[in-house]
Amino acid sequence: MAKIGMIGAGSWGTALSYELASRGHTVTMWSIDRQEVDMINTYHEQKVKLPGVMLPETITASTRLDIAIMGMDLLVLAVPSMFTRKTAASMAPYVRDGQLIVSVAKGLEEDTLLTLTQIIEQEIPQCETAVLCGPTHAEEVGRGLPTAIVAGAGRKKTAEYVQDIFMSDVFRVYTSPDTLGMQLGAAVKNVLALAAGIADGIGYGDNTKAALITRGVSEMSRLGIAAGGKAETFNGLTGIGDLIVTCASMHSRNRRAGILIGQGKTPEEAMQEVQQVVEGVYSAKAAKQLAEKYGVDTPIIDRMYSILFEGCSAKDAVRELMVRDRKKEAESLQWNS
Repeated sequence: MAKIGMIGAGSWGTALSYELASRGHTVTMWSIDRQEVDMINTYHEQKVKLPGVMLPETITASTRLDIAIMGMDLLVLAVPSMFTRKTAASMAPYVRDGQLIVSVAKGLEEDTLLTLTQIIEQEIPQCETAVLCGPTHAEEVGRGLPTAIVAGAGRKKTAEYVQDIFMSDVFRVYTSPDTLGMQLGAAVKNVLALAAGIADGIGYGDNTKAALITRGVSEMSRLGIAAGGKAETFNGLTGIGDLIVTCASMHSRNRRAGILIGQGKTPEEAMQEVQQVVEGVYSAKAAKQLAEKYGVDTPIIDRMYSILFEGCSAKDAVRELMVRDRKKEAESLQWNS
């Protein structure tokens, strides 16, 4: 069994800690918040962000990064994407040469357009990185419901090690070498989930959501492939799979925020009401910049950017999507005559 440092004690970090401890691993969670640490150590529960999930006593928490990092077989970085660089820089002095860090957050850095593993490698050049992502709501993982996810790494041996660490009879882990595509899909799907939530908030129906999801997959794939990801990745768990669950579930903070925006709240009011980090708001800027960099047509992402940052109304954005120039569904398909 492994000793694991969980850097981040939010809902996802807590759910993964529960899953790992249930497999017999020893987990030390880190949080910058003393109240959060005391709550986990005293009550063995993350009462605020994942209430009802009772944590085994093999899980402890600390506000000291050195305790959560030094001597660990594996580190899991589970802070929100916008805090990845700052947290990685603070971790760097304690990370040994070759120590494995698994990134489990979803997003792109706004200014640099870097993935989270690229940020970690910049700040902690002595480490090795891997990715774990897929259609996984913390609320369901914490209840032990059957879940499938993907472990990605540059080396097959590393991906299979992560697979072995996390895999259980309720947590099925696949492997992939396409860490870039995995992370691009994970970031872009959050923007598309906001759009699906907005459609729900306005009161549109199943037809609208099906169109958004399907055309969203096409948009995600075009952008991801142009940026270096593989088509198979966007058709798999970390692409269409993650998009479906994020667009359809009320566990999704992105969808919930989108619903509130569709009902007339500002993006700021929606994020405040959700009371959790809404990654899609931050990823929308990066996704739009990425599309401009590679010259990719991304009408849904463009309209989401307009809603979030340019004051466009949600209904106007949907109308703009509907009245664009006529197009074929798939450019690769050709008529014989």
